[in-house]
Amino acid sequence: MRTPTSLLADRWHPTAETVRRATLAAVVMSVVIVITGGAVRLTASGLGCTTWPSCTGESLTPTPAMGVHGIIEFTNRMLTYVLCAAIGWATLAARCARPWRRGLTRLGWAQFWLVVSNAVIGGLSVLTHLNPYVVALHMVAAMGLVWVAVLMWERSKEGDGAPRPLVARPILQLSRVLVLVVGLLVLAGTLVTGAGHHPGSSGTLDKPVRRIMLDYDRLAQAHADLAFVAVGLTIAVVFVFAAVKAPPAARARVRDLMAVLLLQGLLGFVQYFTDAPEVMVGVHMLGAALTWIAALRIPFALRERTEPTGAVPAVPAPQAAAV
Repeated sequence: MRTPTSLLADRWHPTAETVRRATLAAVVMSVVIVITGGAVRLTASGLGCTTWPSCTGESLTPTPAMGVHGIIEFTNRMLTYVLCAAIGWATLAARCARPWRRGLTRLGWAQFWLVVSNAVIGGLSVLTHLNPYVVALHMVAAMGLVWVAVLMWERSKEGDGAPRPLVARPILQLSRVLVLVVGLLVLAGTLVTGAGHHPGSSGTLDKPVRRIMLDYDRLAQAHADLAFVAVGLTIAVVFVFAAVKAPPAARARVRDLMAVLLLQGLLGFVQYFTDAPEVMVGVHMLGAALTWIAALRIPFALRERTEPTGAVPAVPAPQAAAV
């Protein structure tokens, strides 16, 4: 049975470079949606639209009476469609490229379903009056989307053959432990935010916005402790990679992670002692996404994947048309 995508694949054969650019666009938009989601929270616009999926019980869009908070919340919802467009471009480019790499296409669809599920979680956060645990899950799902987007981007640069490690197995496992520690660091950050100064809305006198019922200072200390562990482990990885002569790309990516972690640590300490000003928290959220991306990219630089034996190399679009 012919499908619209298969019909498009008969006429459009994007180059490998086009596929890589499309997957990178999906990564960029996954970070943008994290930032705009943070802006909703930091401007106390989490309940700018009072219900979901419409903005109010009578209107799909915000009304003038809702003011700027309604506009901010609704804009964030609309950016979800831009994100879906970027993911759709990446998925179609992967589907129409020659040869068709089904693994890349599946990663594109995985991103789409993550966006759908996160939209539902975002709706539940509004319907539950910004329950802090639902809001934290909303952020975790957004970071999950970043993970899959980075995976698709990195896989677009590789072949589909079996992965061949470029370092000893313990070194590869060390890089994965580093990713795990950074992931725990990001997760701890969502809990600190859930107990911190920015609930996402001022709420009302009879129904204030709930917060995570854990001591803020202790959560912040635990988050800082994980940051020290992440920095220490990253320093160790820098020296280990140098000692075993790991690929230059891997060493460069670890240095990138080190730089972002140090900047994040500085921002974190400053915002803690200045009562977490909104702009600084927003920059810290951007840094969290970039830290996560920097960590995720390290294991990919420790392996290589070429085309499987007998695979037909991709033909550039102009030549394919000529044939």
